[in-house]
Amino acid sequence: MALLKFRSREAAPAAPANPGVETLLQDYSIEVMPRTAEKVEDFRELLPAGTRVYIAHIDGTPFEDMLATARRLREEGYEPMPHFPARSIEGAATLADMIDRYKGEAGVRQGLILAGGVPAPRGLFHSSMQMLETGLFDGFERLHVAGHPEGNRDIDPKGGEAEVMAALRWKQDFANRSDAEFAIATQFAFEAGPVLDWADRLQANGIAMPVHLGIAGPAKLQTLIKFAIACGVGPSLSVLQKRAKDVSKLLLPFEPTEILTALAKAKAEGRGANIERIHFFPLGGIKTNATWAIENGGAAARPASHS
Repeated sequence: MALLKFRSREAAPAAPANPGVETLLQDYSIEVMPRTAEKVEDFRELLPAGTRVYIAHIDGTPFEDMLATARRLREEGYEPMPHFPARSIEGAATLADMIDRYKGEAGVRQGLILAGGVPAPRGLFHSSMQMLETGLFDGFERLHVAGHPEGNRDIDPKGGEAEVMAALRWKQDFANRSDAEFAIATQFAFEAGPVLDWADRLQANGIAMPVHLGIAGPAKLQTLIKFAIACGVGPSLSVLQKRAKDVSKLLLPFEPTEILTALAKAKAEGRGANIERIHFFPLGGIKTNATWAIENGGAAARPASHS
């Protein structure tokens, strides 16, 4: 297995190919699952110090495994942000126990509050708003809620985004009354245009929570198409489908360079001001994603062990 080659500690960081992309990658976050985290020998060789690392709550994964991942991340100098999916949590007592253990055993102070992907609720909760209303997240420093730049047919089954926007307005009102910092963590997309249009519509709807935009990390095209269809990615899926028709590109990994470059250009021109951070879904693997960030993000992506 080839070893990652990093610069020496004394060497000055190489200038990124696109300074705008480096700016976008400042304080980026990334998502892990317990089983993928186990494959990483030391996160400090891959991620900048203090990186926010979301811990996906995958149905069927024991809570102890998610807790152990959070504890390990804290010990290695990272900010664990577990998912709290409403439909997978049986009720307030279960939620309270999860929060108490995350706080007490892993120093968790941030969380992603979402409805979750299971079709039927396991208990009383069917929405993230119900969980927020319990008051059990009082004392958290930061809470993120889900966003869907290309719609969500679970919420708006006939298309459009009326119900999604209504839910985000409710969450904005809740955020205005909360001591926690709020942000919108989004589903991944592959094209800048729909994302920028959605960011404009957020502002038009009075939604001021900053956006942490989901971006798929480098992966095989077939892998991305599979995840995109499963996750309900909308118009920007055509970017992948168009590439799939080019046989010369079919076996090459798809990288997020194009969408991030377009976003950086748009932000430089004054659009997308509410897009605050990038959040990576490492669909091709954590090491692959981190290596791409290191190669394209300059000092913003330098791993903790090489800073």
